Amino acid sequence: MTSHGGRRSQAERDAMTVEIGYALCSAAFAAAVVFGAVAGPALLFDLPDTPESLLLHTGLVLAPVVFVTRVVSVLVRFRSADQPSQPGRTSPDS
Repeated sequence: MTSHGGRRSQAERDAMTVEIGYALCSAAFAAAVVFGAVAGPALLFDLPDTPESLLLHTGLVLAPVVFVTRVVSVLVRFRSADQPSQPGRTSPDS
């Protein structure tokens, strides 16, 4: 992306839109998997009240944490990958 205050091109805006969509979809999937893995046994099996409640609450806490962590990590990685390490060069070997 341009860092000199200029306007972004349509390709840059499209790339950001795709990256945001990917971040949200992959984060939703990861959060669902974590919730299913943690709270799934409580939903599938007849457990005593304390373990069932503990598993459900743990799943409800971990799922949003995983979601936010995944979105932030994808978007930070996308932003830092945009800036070349050596301005003006196409690869470190050139």
